Amino acid sequence: MRTPSSLLTLLAGLALSAGPALAGCTDPPEPRVEWRRCLLDSAELAGADLTGAFLRDASFQRAVLTGAKLVEADAQNARFVSAEMAGADLSRAVLRSADLTRANLSGAKLAGADLRRATLFRTNLEGADLTGANLAGANLAGAMLGGARWTDGQRVCAAGSVGNCQ
Repeated sequence: MRTPSSLLTLLAGLALSAGPALAGCTDPPEPRVEWRRCLLDSAELAGADLTGAFLRDASFQRAVLTGAKLVEADAQNARFVSAEMAGADLSRAVLRSADLTRANLSGAKLAGADLRRATLFRTNLEGADLTGANLAGANLAGAMLGGARWTDGQRVCAAGSVGNCQ
């Protein structure tokens, strides 16, 4: 039978060996912040630097991320439904299976972004840079693409392009 003090020592040892704790959802926006599974709906993050942030499964519905820097952010399965992201830099971001339904990404940089299986239904991508983006399996139904630079880096979508680059 273990004594209470040896049990406490064992528990303390297990807690210390469990690995680093993840940052909390209330941590301030900064590069490499860990907001996994955080609920940040309607958050005011205009101009925030979230370079390399870990945002998997987080929710940013109706959040304001205008001009935010999300370069190389990991936002797999994140929800950006109706988010305001005009001019945001999502270069090389992982947005695999992310929901960007009705988000405003006009003028956004998505160069090299992983958008496989992402939902871009009725998303505003006018004037966005999609050079090198991976759109395999992405839902672009109703997406506004006028003036967007397409994935080949050469073609610019015609004004009025909806759902596909013309």
